[in-house]
Parts: sequence; structure tokens; C-alpha cells
Amino acid sequence: MTSEFNVHSAAGYEQLMGRWSRRLARKFIDFTGISDGERILEIGCGTGSLTFTLAKAADLAEITAVDYSPIFVEEVIRRNTNPRIKVRQADACALPFEGGTFDRALALLVLQFVPEAGKAVAEMRRVVRPGGVVAAAVWDHLGGMPGMRMMVDTVAALGESGRQLRSRYCFQPMMQPGELRRTFAEQGLVSIAEVELMIRMDYKSFADYWTPIAAGEGPLGKYVAALDAAERARTDAAVRDAYEAGRPDGPRSFANVAWACRGIVP
Repeated sequence: MTSEFNVHSAAGYEQLMGRWSRRLARKFIDFTGISDGERILEIGCGTGSLTFTLAKAADLAEITAVDYSPIFVEEVIRRNTNPRIKVRQADACALPFEGGTFDRALALLVLQFVPEAGKAVAEMRRVVRPGGVVAAAVWDHLGGMPGMRMMVDTVAALGESGRQLRSRYCFQPMMQPGELRRTFAEQGLVSIAEVELMIRMDYKSFADYWTPIAAGEGPLGKYVAALDAAERARTDAAVRDAYEAGRPDGPRSFANVAWACRGIVP
């Protein structure tokens, strides 16, 4: 399985998204539901935002966390002190587990980066027992992430490459209303529910917002890293102006919405 998410360092990802994923993880767990004694599989664990939140939320028998990126796997192993948490590198579209192994399979902010997201959902269903739960959440890039849209709309106004970035960013897989629900139904899950989950991303300053993107983290960082020096300077200045919005640099807060979906394995 290839991934469309690029990561250079665990620390950079933490500043870009990990800190916000932890906020979303608590609401995602409430939506998906977990019970003491369950065996949970997490797809795309990243730096462990959901992994470690799960461990605190219930007395689970085991949490198996997998990710395609060795950088993420190494970071979760480094941070882990809980013997119930098992971490390994794995392909979401070809999971190395027997059918019916887990009570739940969860994917937080992952499926939009999997080119064959339907195959990943099928694999999640396969490894969950009958009556178990498959659940996923993805950001609503088009209509629910004003802080990131601020950047992509700004670069779209600067030129054609920015317009192409905006089109890619706003229409990644699984992000349109009802798309997760349809994919779950196509893979045979039943009693499907889809909701919106909202958190706020609170930045201390423009540097707090821009540093991980400027360092090349994530799809927006990949775009910035490919700019020549003149375009980079122009982009930095334009995004700073959008962030500041005519006021002195300082804290800014953005509401962010994710689509969340769960279904039952028949």
C-alpha cells in the first residue's frame, strides 16, 4: 500500500497534526464505543494519538497499532510503556492478521491517504469478529478545516500550482458527505452511523502554525518544499498575511470538523 502522506520527523508531525489528533481521539472513542477486555486494532497509528488515548479510556485486553511509516512505528515503540500495546509496521490493504481476530478496528485520520481506501475498509472488516465494530474518521478538507483552507486558498490565488494543490487537497478520498457511509455499505457492514466531530486547533503564533508546513511535513508541506526560493518567499509572506488578517501576530483559533463513521460486522 502506498501512502499519500509524507512525513520527515515524528516531532514535525506532532506539531502539524498529532496534537490535534489527540483532541479528536477522545471524541472518536466516545463515538465508536469500547469496552473493558476488548482487543482493538488501530490502522495508521501515527505518533500514537489514538493508541495512547485508547489505553487510558478502558481496561482493554490488547491494542495492536499498525502504520505503514517506519518513522511512526519507531516513535510509538519509543514512547510506549504499556505491555498491552503492540506496535508493528503493516499495510492497511493487506493486514497480517487472521480473520475475526479483533473486537474493533479503528482508523483515525488515515483513509484519505490510502489510494485504495475501500480495500482497507474490507481488510478492517475481515479481521473483526462478527458483531464487532469497524470505525473511521477523516477531516472534512473542503468545508471543515478553515485553518488549512486559509493556506490552500492563499496559494491558489498566487498561481496555477496552488490551484492544483487546492483541488487535490479538497477532494481527497473519503472526505465528501456520505462517502465513508457508502464505502462501509459497499464492504458489507451494517447498522452504519455517520456523524460530524468538531475540535478547535489553537495556535500560539504564525510560527506555531507555519513551522511544520514550512519544514515539508504533510501534503501542504510537500507543496511548499518544492517551491523555488522566490516563490517560497512570496508564499511565506502571503500566508502570514492571511493568518494575521490585518492584526498583530499572536494566537488564532480555528474550528475543525471530521466525518466519523462506524458499522457492525454481520
